[in-house]
Amino acid sequence: MVSRIDRKQVVDTALRLLNEVGLDGLTLRGIAKELNVQAPALYWHFKNKQELLDEMATEMIRRMAGRLVTGGAGAGPGGRTWQETLLDGCRAMRRELLAYRDGGKVFSGTRMTDESYAGPLDGLLRTFTEAGFSLRDAARAWWTAYNYTVGLVIEEQSVHPEPGRPEARDPAYDLADRERRLIEDYPLAALAGEEMFGDIEQNFEAGLGIIVAGIAATLGPDAGS
Repeated sequence: MVSRIDRKQVVDTALRLLNEVGLDGLTLRGIAKELNVQAPALYWHFKNKQELLDEMATEMIRRMAGRLVTGGAGAGPGGRTWQETLLDGCRAMRRELLAYRDGGKVFSGTRMTDESYAGPLDGLLRTFTEAGFSLRDAARAWWTAYNYTVGLVIEEQSVHPEPGRPEARDPAYDLADRERRLIEDYPLAALAGEEMFGDIEQNFEAGLGIIVAGIAATLGPDAGS
């Protein structure tokens, strides 16, 4: 028996449905209904939801690969510095993950099902090594920035769960109410709420600046000089 739907149809439908129902509401049964097939037809392609999530994350990488910075020749004419490469790569990843409801959670902890990630990663690491980093330090630099970006997106999407609507805030993140509850006993924690959950775009850029400065100071070719 051969399924009349293919693997790509299932994944495309799952990613589209994700924006409507979120990760918790995404089920194989719901995807099957959307495709007008019986649920067992999906098991021809995916044994369980985790296998589907792995393929969804891989498809996200495929879609963003062309927009991720793939490196260049150091800081020469027309080339890119490692700082520019890192910043642009993190910004592109955040932008792409925010396009999907719960995109950060879907992406986090999944296993890639093919080598779509390898080209962008190889190019990015090449930019670092050509700038004087060892491969170990280049990998550590990117791994740190990568995890910061994915983690921030997960937090950001808990505050603003609807893709494309940064003005839509989860009622649980009522900053004025939070401040009123905490201000008397925990004044610093109360006032920090606006700094953490207010302008997340600004916070993301500030965090990237801290990471870039830290990489330059501890891992870069001029570290300690």
